[in-house]
Amino acid sequence: MVMTPKKIILRSLCLLLIAAVGLLIFYGWISFPLMAGYGAKVMCSAIFDGDRNERQVREQDLSAYMMRMADFHVDYIDSSVTGSIFGFGKRKAIYRNGLGATLISELSEKNIRSQRFKIPAKPVANTDTIPWPMGDKLCDAFPKAFDSLKLESAMKKVFVEEDTILPVRTRAVVVVYDGRLIAEHYASGFSAKTKLAGWSMTKTVTAALIGILVKQGKLSVGAPAPVPEWQSAGDPRHAITIENLLQQRSGLDFDEVYYRASDATRMLFQKSDMAAFTAAHPLKFQPGSVFQYSSGNSNILSRIIRQTIGDSEYVSFPYKELFYKLGMYSAVLEPDPSGTFVGSSYMYANARDWARLGLLFLNDGVMNKERILPEEWVSKSTKPVSPDKRGYGYQIWLNTGSDSSVRHYPSAPKDMFYADGFESQLIFVIPSKKLVIVRLGLTQHNNFIADQFLHDVLACIK
Repeated sequence: MVMTPKKIILRSLCLLLIAAVGLLIFYGWISFPLMAGYGAKVMCSAIFDGDRNERQVREQDLSAYMMRMADFHVDYIDSSVTGSIFGFGKRKAIYRNGLGATLISELSEKNIRSQRFKIPAKPVANTDTIPWPMGDKLCDAFPKAFDSLKLESAMKKVFVEEDTILPVRTRAVVVVYDGRLIAEHYASGFSAKTKLAGWSMTKTVTAALIGILVKQGKLSVGAPAPVPEWQSAGDPRHAITIENLLQQRSGLDFDEVYYRASDATRMLFQKSDMAAFTAAHPLKFQPGSVFQYSSGNSNILSRIIRQTIGDSEYVSFPYKELFYKLGMYSAVLEPDPSGTFVGSSYMYANARDWARLGLLFLNDGVMNKERILPEEWVSKSTKPVSPDKRGYGYQIWLNTGSDSSVRHYPSAPKDMFYADGFESQLIFVIPSKKLVIVRLGLTQHNNFIADQFLHDVLACIK
């Protein structure tokens, strides 16, 4: 039978249509649950933990094109958010008081809600009457070292949207100089009490908690990481140390990409035990030899903290040993479905509390005359490994790597180090200038020019 040109074209078009439909189904099968999970988790945390307006979250946090295709239902009685894409890939995130939001993955909702944790009560105090930094009573006197008018201008400048199509959406800025909060500014709809996501700034908190356990003599960074999956003598991963994990040099074959399905997105939005998921990965490099940024490493560290402390005191540990000692009363660490804090990404706190974390590092691990972190911990945390052109310490970024002549932020001094989270969440610590600078926002297009902001603030020093 001879095919006519018309039939050949029609058959070809049919095959192309079938292929396109198949690709769409495959894409939806993989991507829709991730997208719905991301949106449900973000909205659940923002509304029930951040006490934010639902409409604002929809119009800003979930305004990306693909997210506009999604449908999210907020249940205020159930304290949950359910999301789906065209009715497919349905995912649900639940809020538990003191624990924040948890995305239901692999385990049942009943199983997760039945978990019981010992959540510590916040100290009973009126922080408005307690001087900064342990409270929120600010000093009226402005330091002579700064030009107040120039600083006010620099602060307001980063809230101006020069491109309304691709907004920067700065939400909060705080400047601390010589231990004193000297300036802060907030976008409309946000305040000093608004809790905002730190994303990967949470990694720096996880490292601090490791440091506290080192100070208590319960962990040693040079020792092999106590990871159950790696304990076999013949397992090459047994050589991975806690320091390797801190420095993002575990060597694990982990794919940290966010614009498509990857190890990182599957871990955050589909796995019940994020540390176990990561620990099951094989080695790609010899431990300690190659820097490869991985949120999985951070979640393994978080589970190490849990295993070291024990479940009975695990949830209270970061609050009693870190947050409350810094005056960080808004801070909330969120757990995965297995009950381990998502130490890579899921912490909420207001801008002042993020600044208090930076102040701890500026003060070499001391706060309110108490040593929180071990002696020389901050020095070790902020020392680059050679060779390391980018500059990374213990779950914290450095302005210079092993080549100190190259600065990631040219306008800032070489000694600056910083926590850096998704969508430009930033805590800059500059010891030589006695400065801590916090910027929180929702920059979805990577167009916040942090170096210009640093330049403008530093230019205010007389």
